Amino acid sequence: MNGPIDPTILQNNPAPTMPAIFQAFSRPAPLLPGEDLHDFESIRAIIIDDVKPQSGLEWLWTVDLIDISWDIVRYRSLRQKVLETYREAAIESVLQRLDLAGISNDFQQLALSYTKQNAAQWRADPQAAAEIERRLASNGIDTETINLEVLVQSRELFLMFDALIHSAQNRRAMLLREINNRRSSVRKS
Repeated sequence: MNGPIDPTILQNNPAPTMPAIFQAFSRPAPLLPGEDLHDFESIRAIIIDDVKPQSGLEWLWTVDLIDISWDIVRYRSLRQKVLETYREAAIESVLQRLDLAGISNDFQQLALSYTKQNAAQWRADPQAAAEIERRLASNGIDTETINLEVLVQSRELFLMFDALIHSAQNRRAMLLREINNRRSSVRKS
């Protein structure tokens, strides 16, 4: 995801060891191809260290908390990937508005194919990208305009990941409240 988490964070306070029965719920790690097992294990260790589960029920909630927290990391990464992926489409769309203005219907299909090719070159070739960006700038199209186009084109997926993040954050907060409520009621007993 964003690089490994420093393992020295946990050196002074080793996390409680997960009981064997609950390890079955957390194995295998819920990773997609390209996700880093070390990052997941670091997040798991940090959460276990922070929560310090004190009962079987707290361990179940902590396992869920770990999975939900990992989902949030995943959703944020995928939301960013959506923005990166739609950037080429945004460049293509802006180039079409520039290049197709005033083109006769007879040449529109040819112009569309060139625009698509230019957008692909923008992604793959730094020199082509610099040239296209200069051309866009000379027509008053800046980075913010491209970013707006990216958000317009990716809005459904962006909003989907945003909703997934929000939902997972709410579930995580609820689990933490449950753990706190349980501990408060145990202390009162």
